[in-house]
Amino acid sequence: MNIAVTDAPLDEEGGTHPLFRDAPSSVEFNKLRKRLLRNVRQALDDFAMVRAGERWLVALSGGKDSYGLLALLLDLKWRGLLPVDLLACNLDQGQPNFPKNVLPDYLDAHGIAHRIEYRDTYSVVTDRIAEGNTYCSLCSRLRRGHLYRIAREEGCAALVLGHHREDILETFYMNLFHGGRLAAMPPKLLNDEGDVMVLRPLAYCAEADLAKFAQGMAFPIIPCDLCGSQEGLQRNAMKAMLEDIENKMPGRKDTMIRALGNVRPSHLLDRRVFDFAALDGRRQGAPSEEPARETRAVADDAL
Repeated sequence: MNIAVTDAPLDEEGGTHPLFRDAPSSVEFNKLRKRLLRNVRQALDDFAMVRAGERWLVALSGGKDSYGLLALLLDLKWRGLLPVDLLACNLDQGQPNFPKNVLPDYLDAHGIAHRIEYRDTYSVVTDRIAEGNTYCSLCSRLRRGHLYRIAREEGCAALVLGHHREDILETFYMNLFHGGRLAAMPPKLLNDEGDVMVLRPLAYCAEADLAKFAQGMAFPIIPCDLCGSQEGLQRNAMKAMLEDIENKMPGRKDTMIRALGNVRPSHLLDRRVFDFAALDGRRQGAPSEEPARETRAVADDAL
């Protein structure tokens, strides 16, 4: 389904979800909101995420990104630009001191359909991971499994996650530096069982924009450090590296996210995605790529 990405008025009668009734009315905030809506609509369109009439399970952790995701999707649906049903879902994983009332109270107050699920995955993780090591990888796998299950139980065709531009870039560099592969977070992915689509509509949204949006909307943020397992993550090193690059060369993050959608297989080394053996101009029907000639000067300059 193609979704037009033209701007729409934000303050027309009936044109905003009740969630936004107390949002700032400043020009700066409206520009921010429009930019985020435009980025989400572009991702929905670019990656063919929307099928009218489906039901989506929107994962809500209580962090700024998932709050922003839910608010932006509700905004688009309210305007008639997102013809799907939305069900917010929080998985309470049993972390110590998790404030159980924050999300239900917030969702009830704004009339948002939701499901709160309690599963003590925290105890499972702490039993299997040695003290001092990072819990995040196992924790996220267990969480994802339960969210798939809930999606099936609720008749949802898609699980929608709040990963943004920086998450995707950080994952790319983690795979590059530590995994020896070129891979990032796909904006659209079918799960292994083939029955739930995973969607990331914030793929083009900057983390800094989402942080400002969350502040303006006064979301009741629940910190992601309840388990005490956040220090020393490889992802933090990637985040710091990207911030340093952006500070020294503004706009590089936008360039990098565009690069992930502008791949030249003949300029990489993977024989599975490009048939180098058949690249012989003397043979009939050999594969060729015009970009290989167009970009050769750039490669030569680097020698």
